[in-house]
Amino acid sequence: MLFRDSASTVAAECLSGSLFFRLTEQFVHVHGHKPGASEVRSWERSIPVLASALSDAGLGQVEMLLEYGLPLNSKRADAVLAGVHPETGLPSYVIVELKQWSSAEPDDDDPALCRLPAYKRAVLNPIAQVRGYCEYLISFNGALSEHPERVNGAAYLHNATEFGVGGLFEAEQDQYGQLFLGSRRGEFIAFLRSKFGAQSGASAADELVNGKVGPSKQLMAVAAQEVREREQFVLLDEQQIAYRTVLNAVRRAKQSDHKEVVVVTGGPGTGKSVIALSLLGELYRQGTTALHATGSSSFTTTMRKVAGVRKREVKELFKYFNSFMTAERNGLNVLICDEAHRIRETSANRYTPASNRTGKAQIEELIDAAYVPVFLLDEHQVVRPGEMGTVAEIEAAAAAKGLRCQVVSLDSQFRCGGSDAYLRWVVRLLELEPGGPVTWEPDDKMQLMVAESPREMETFLEDRRSQNYSARMSAGYCWKWTKKVSPGQALPADVVVGEWERPWNVFGDRAVGGAPPAALWATDPAGFGQVGCVYTAQGFEYDWSGVIIGPDLVWRGDCWITDRTASKDPIFKKTTSDADVDRLIRNTYKVLLTRGMIGTVVYSTDEETREKLRELTGAASMFAGV
Repeated sequence: MLFRDSASTVAAECLSGSLFFRLTEQFVHVHGHKPGASEVRSWERSIPVLASALSDAGLGQVEMLLEYGLPLNSKRADAVLAGVHPETGLPSYVIVELKQWSSAEPDDDDPALCRLPAYKRAVLNPIAQVRGYCEYLISFNGALSEHPERVNGAAYLHNATEFGVGGLFEAEQDQYGQLFLGSRRGEFIAFLRSKFGAQSGASAADELVNGKVGPSKQLMAVAAQEVREREQFVLLDEQQIAYRTVLNAVRRAKQSDHKEVVVVTGGPGTGKSVIALSLLGELYRQGTTALHATGSSSFTTTMRKVAGVRKREVKELFKYFNSFMTAERNGLNVLICDEAHRIRETSANRYTPASNRTGKAQIEELIDAAYVPVFLLDEHQVVRPGEMGTVAEIEAAAAAKGLRCQVVSLDSQFRCGGSDAYLRWVVRLLELEPGGPVTWEPDDKMQLMVAESPREMETFLEDRRSQNYSARMSAGYCWKWTKKVSPGQALPADVVVGEWERPWNVFGDRAVGGAPPAALWATDPAGFGQVGCVYTAQGFEYDWSGVIIGPDLVWRGDCWITDRTASKDPIFKKTTSDADVDRLIRNTYKVLLTRGMIGTVVYSTDEETREKLRELTGAASMFAGV
C-alpha cells in the first residue's frame, strides 16, 4: 500500500496537501516510476471525499489503507477501510473503489460491463470490479480467508447522480459489490456506520497487513477442476472484461449465426492462460463446443496430462495450431488460441501429406475453424524465427474476411509476485525498452540475487525445495544438446560451466532415467535435476527460478553484445538476420527471467557480465537481502 493512517489524519493531510506528495514519493519507491498525472488527479479528487464521509459518520479512527496492493499481483484497491464492527466487536473491512464518473450506462449485452463517453470499449461495472477485489483478497489473505463475512465491498461514484449512472444498478449487488452515489451521500454514510464502530481500527488493520499470503494458485495444479467442475480463479478488471467479451461474442454468434474475432493481448503473467482456462471451463460446462490450442508442445502436453487425468474427453480439448488444416469451416463454436504469438506462417511442414497442403495461412485456418476464434498473445515473447502472431496480423486477417475484431489489452500482471518493478527492471536490463539498465530496488514482492557460480545457485534452490517451494534452473541455448540417449543410459551432462555440469531437460516425450519428458519438465518435481531451455520453460511458472546467462549475451562497456556464434540453437539459420538473432536472444532471456513467482537467481558465465549484474543488484553476494 502507499499510505496508511486514521481517517482523521488522512483528512488533515488532504487539507494541507501533503498527502499527495507522500503518495507520489511512495509510488516512485514501490513502482520505480512517477505516477501519471491522471492518477495523481484522481487521488486529489477522490481521497478527500472518502475521508470526509468517514469523518461525517463519526468514524475518524477507522484506518484507511490507500492504494492497497493485492497479494501476488500488481492490482491495487483504491482504499481498504479497517475497523471494528459496531455489533460484533470483531474486525471489519470495507474495500472501496472510488470513481469520478458522472455519466455511464450499462453495456447492451452485459450489465456487468458498462460504457462511458470517454472510452471506446466497455469497462467493468464498478460493482463487479470491487466484488472481484473482495473475492481475490479473501482467496489470498489468511486474515480474511477464514472470515469472509468480515469483508464488504463498495463502489462510491462520488460525482454521480442517479440520472447519470442509474442504469449501473442493473448489475446484481451483494455483500462484496454495492454501489453508492454522491447524490445519495447519506446512504453511503449510513452504510459505513453499519460496518464500523467509533473505536480505533489500528489492530484490525495490523491483522490484515500481517495476514499470511496464500500460495499462488499454480495454473496447472487447478486446471482439472477449472475445466471439469467450476471456476478456480478470480478474474480481475481487464481479465474479467476479456472473459465477458468472449462469452458475449459467443452468445451473439449463437443468436444470429455470425462470426467475430477476439484478441486478448498482454505481457508475461497478465493472466492470459488463466482467462483461457476459465473460458474453456465455462464453455465446457455450458455444453458449447470449444477447443484450446497452442503452438507449444510442452503446454499442450501438460494440459492434457493434468486436466484430462480422469476424463479422456477433457484431454481431447487441447490441440495444436497445426491441427486445423482440414477442419470443417465453423465446425466449432469457440477456438481458444493460447500463446498466439507462436502462430506460424503456415501449418504445413515437411511431414504434411500433399492432400493437406491447402496453401492457407495458419491464422486464416484458425479463424475459419470457429464462429468465435479467440487469440491470447504477447508480441514480446516471440523467441523463434517464423513466429508471427501479432495483433496487426490477426486484425488484417479478420478484416480481409469482413469480420469484426475486438481487442482487449491486459496491463496488470500476476507473475513475479505481481511486481511491476521487477518486470520493468528485466525489460530495461535487456534494453528491450529505451533508457538502459537501472539499479534494482528491492520491493516486498520479488527477490533478485546474483550467484557467483552455478553450484551456489543450485544449492540455494535445493534449500528452497526442501522448504516445499518449487524451483527450476534454465539457461540460454549455448550448449549442444544430446537428443538421442540409448536405452538404459543416463542423460549426458551437456551443460558444462567449469567443474559444474548438468543435463539439458529430456528431448522428446518419454522419461529418461527418472527425468520427465520435455513437456513436463516445468511441472514434474523430477525436472529440477536438469537445465531447461526457453522452449520448455515458456508459458510456465515456478516459485524460484535460476537462470544461467550464457556467452550468447554478454555485457561489454556500456551495452549488451549478442554473439550468434555462441548460440547452439538449431533454429537460427544462416538466413536469420543478425538483427533477428539479437532480438530473439534478448526475448529468450526475458522469458527465462520472468518465470519465478517469488524470486530469481541469476548467474552469467562471463565475469564482466557478472560484475555488471552485481552492480545493478547492489549485491556482493546472492544472499544479500534474503
